[in-house]
Amino acid sequence: MATTRCLTAILIIFSIFHISFATRRLTELVHDSTNLLQYHNGALLTGDISVNFIYYGNFKPSQKAIVTDFITSLSSTSLKSQTEPSVSTWWKMTEKYQTKSTKTLKLKLGKQISDEKYSLGKSLKDKDIVALASKGETRNAVNIVLTASDVLVDGFCSSRCGSHGSARAPASSKTVKGKNYKFAYIWVGNSETQCPGQCAWPFHQPIYGPQAAPLVAPNNDVGVDGMVINLAGLLAGTATNPFGNGYYQGDADAPLEAASACPGVYAKGAYPGYAGDLLIDSTTGASYNAHGTNGRKYLLPALYDPSTSTCSTLV
Repeated sequence: MATTRCLTAILIIFSIFHISFATRRLTELVHDSTNLLQYHNGALLTGDISVNFIYYGNFKPSQKAIVTDFITSLSSTSLKSQTEPSVSTWWKMTEKYQTKSTKTLKLKLGKQISDEKYSLGKSLKDKDIVALASKGETRNAVNIVLTASDVLVDGFCSSRCGSHGSARAPASSKTVKGKNYKFAYIWVGNSETQCPGQCAWPFHQPIYGPQAAPLVAPNNDVGVDGMVINLAGLLAGTATNPFGNGYYQGDADAPLEAASACPGVYAKGAYPGYAGDLLIDSTTGASYNAHGTNGRKYLLPALYDPSTSTCSTLV
């Protein structure tokens, strides 16, 4: 993880480029885009994978619907979700990383678990995130922990807006042969009140760097629309580097991955402090770049295209 003396520099980079996926060393942002992400011979996510949510703290039903609709949009074939540019088209970029696998990856919405009573308190450490993630399925699954806006998590806002990793499954979830195994998990915090200028940009003005007017959030929820941006990038990183030995560049503890290799880019014409030439909803004035299920619109980060060594955007 990044050293303490790098945190100030990282904060500035977070605000200008919106690197919200894990702690990053400043030097890792200076790179040659040619063959940027190297494959480290590890397993990738393949086959049918359920996505389980663990909501920690208070989340409104409308907020839960925003994130669950995003997940169903990834593999949806409904006509509404196929309105281009679509979430499912954005997600297809990850298939370019699956060249060494005979199975395709298909995500489906799994269980939803709510912990509204803050069973572990309102100040969490990484081990608490793992404990919460362990409440979901641990076979053929990705467990996503979402923490409410009043929950503090170690490193949240100071160096990260979310993270992904893997952990050993609980003893009660051993395989048929009795061997322990790992499962993948993601954590994302709601930054609406704690640090929207870092983790909800461009729906809030950044705390440093160029000061442009914030964009209107497509689902009218700055905190959760910001969470979707972070979740999308982390999910792409999980699919392509689930156990720390897949596709990445740099330090394995703070890697550049499929989305974090393209910081702050959401559409063509993006530059520091400007997300790019996004689509605008004529009714609400909201900015977005992807259509999802149930008439949803989302803002999703650019993904690194390994076939062209460029950052690919939907618009």
